[in-house]
Amino acid sequence: MTKPCVWNELVGQRQVADHLAAAVRRGAVSHAYLFVGPAGAGKKSTARALACAVFCDDDACGACPACRRIRRGAHPDVHVIAPEGAATYMVSQVREIIRDVHLAPVEGPRKIYIVEAADAFNDGSANAFLKTLEEPPDDVIIILLATTYDGVLPTIASRCQVVRFRRMSTADAVGVLAERTGAAEDESLAALAATGGVLARAREFLESPARRLARDRMLATLKDLTVSDEHDVLLAARSLLAAVKAPLDDLKATHSKEAKERAEFLGGAGVKELEARQKRQLTAREREGVAEVLNIAESWLRDCLVMSQGAEDLVANRDAADAMEEVAAVITPAAAARALGAVKEARRRISYNVSPQLAVEAMLFDIREVLQCPR
Repeated sequence: MTKPCVWNELVGQRQVADHLAAAVRRGAVSHAYLFVGPAGAGKKSTARALACAVFCDDDACGACPACRRIRRGAHPDVHVIAPEGAATYMVSQVREIIRDVHLAPVEGPRKIYIVEAADAFNDGSANAFLKTLEEPPDDVIIILLATTYDGVLPTIASRCQVVRFRRMSTADAVGVLAERTGAAEDESLAALAATGGVLARAREFLESPARRLARDRMLATLKDLTVSDEHDVLLAARSLLAAVKAPLDDLKATHSKEAKERAEFLGGAGVKELEARQKRQLTAREREGVAEVLNIAESWLRDCLVMSQGAEDLVANRDAADAMEEVAAVITPAAAARALGAVKEARRRISYNVSPQLAVEAMLFDIREVLQCPR
């Protein structure tokens, strides 16, 4: 029987997994990596697997206390960082990261920073980060994530060991989800559409009744948009955002338990750091939830478009096919493009710190306008 190992769970990235596992065994892990590849390729999962391999005493088993905490985002020495500014890293945020980098690990042998959206550094924030990225403390590993190499500033990319990820096929992803969750093909396709093709999130989605309920509400909202008045649209947006926040209750309960367990071991500064980390996790999880409902709207509209062109085999939301058939019968490619543009605009607004409530409301009004005149 094969021994459990986090590297074996990285589907479709065998070459990357073997390369990083070998580096850990040789004690040759780089101080800075740049993971480059499309959304859903498993970059963040691989970064967490590398963290497990570095911290684990049992060859990256994935099941020991350290591995379990890393995988659920609760290890105090593994930090996942996203831009706090309007679609960019601010210099003040980078300075806070630098300050934290030079603090000693809380309990592990090292500290690992997983920095999302490496293409979001501007010249100012990049310049502030360069020295730390080039020469971090010996016990620090920095892993940057980006969708394209060209999108990352050369001054950032040149200081990292680049690891390239390939796109996983939909068929492979559906097969993995079926194996690990027992989900049917239609369920897996819907989960992948909701999570932007990110396998780990799709698995979590399938195992979360609350997140699936948020999908149901978005699909019902889209189905009824053509007969919804302004009040209905506002109520629908409010209901969607409430559904997005519902899964956070489980995370809050986990945070409360963690705080109680660790309170006696942490000083005042440690408690504040724990509270700050938990707040960041809640914010990130809420952002993911909002992104999911936008993904669902986008995939539904794309399904309407492909159905209108006779490509039913490309539909992701098969359980909503009846409602989409009505739209597909009348919508033109130009109208579909306008509706899809409304989703893109909602993402842009949220990235610039517009309230998700307002962004979703505006998106639904714009999509309604298209569906009422789909030419």
